[in-house]
Amino acid sequence: MSRNENFSYTIDNIDKKTGARAGTLHTPHGDIKTPIFMPVGTNSTVKLVTNQHLYETGAQIILANSYHLYLRAGTKRIRNFGGIHGWMNWNKPVLTDSGGFQVFSLSHMRKITEEGVEFRDIKDGKKHFISPEISMEIQQDIGADIIMAFDECCPYPCDYETAKKSMERTHRWLERCIKAKTNPMQALFPICQGAFFDDLRKESAEYVSNIDAVGYAIGGVSVGEPPEMKNHLVEYTAPLLPHNKPRYLMGVGTPEDLLDGILRGVDMFDCVLPTRNARHGSFFTYKGKCQIKNAQYQDDPSPLDENCNCYTCKNHTKAYLRHLYKCEEGTGQALMSIHNIQFLIDFSQKAREAILNNEFEEFYNRMYPCFK
Repeated sequence: MSRNENFSYTIDNIDKKTGARAGTLHTPHGDIKTPIFMPVGTNSTVKLVTNQHLYETGAQIILANSYHLYLRAGTKRIRNFGGIHGWMNWNKPVLTDSGGFQVFSLSHMRKITEEGVEFRDIKDGKKHFISPEISMEIQQDIGADIIMAFDECCPYPCDYETAKKSMERTHRWLERCIKAKTNPMQALFPICQGAFFDDLRKESAEYVSNIDAVGYAIGGVSVGEPPEMKNHLVEYTAPLLPHNKPRYLMGVGTPEDLLDGILRGVDMFDCVLPTRNARHGSFFTYKGKCQIKNAQYQDDPSPLDENCNCYTCKNHTKAYLRHLYKCEEGTGQALMSIHNIQFLIDFSQKAREAILNNEFEEFYNRMYPCFK
């Protein structure tokens, strides 16, 4: 892959004690200050949150899901609307995943071959086929700034031979993705696989690092393995990836996950957790995670978090939000989603400030006990 002049990454500081990184990823639709949490907009919308409120949360980049957009909106239709930015009227960077993880999750409805993956739509049962070339076509039609290589993700647990064959296929598919990608306004991130085996992770990291990409992803984690195994894999893998490029840990995004990942050299995170938690009444605070349905909040005049500047915390009380949940009003879920998204974005940027001031160790030690 030749160098892409439309993207660059600058390391702004490396924390002297921990090695945690703060950087700036330059893209055609704006700069991304890392470390960063990226909200997930599966169907080209972050659930229950308008673009206006999304901008107000400070979101610098969002994700969209190529698998779901291919099956639902139709990616040719999105292309005809000017790509994802015109389609959803969002003028900041967008990242699309390849669809590999969604196919992985359909273990009972798909067949993997060297050519690609045949699967059935979970909603109507129709057969579809995605290859590395088709994944690139889908993602280029969508027009995201950052697109992901089509990969094969292993379940937890899995045996060594299965993991090795899967990793090798992922590498072969990566080569096909590189050949199929033609749009220089998009950056293709290779994905490091290798399941739960250090030697395979090392082999995969070395393989993808030989490709001059804009950034690199660590995939195949948060698939049911224990937290200590996930942390080991990240700690082992991240330093093997190019030092001067952003590192993206896929599908990870609790406050403690962000702290653990940043400590181990990760720059980018995403997860559906903030909106999923919000739909069930759970919200983040700097004192830990709480549940708005609890009776203790029925007369509470305070915001969700005294230190939060989100729309919800500036305008509504815990008592009011609890009332909305008890009445099953969707507005409560929307307001809680705004809070949870901004909390994680603010949290990542507070971590960035700590890194810039060489104080990340103190930030980590102060914050981590709140979420365990």
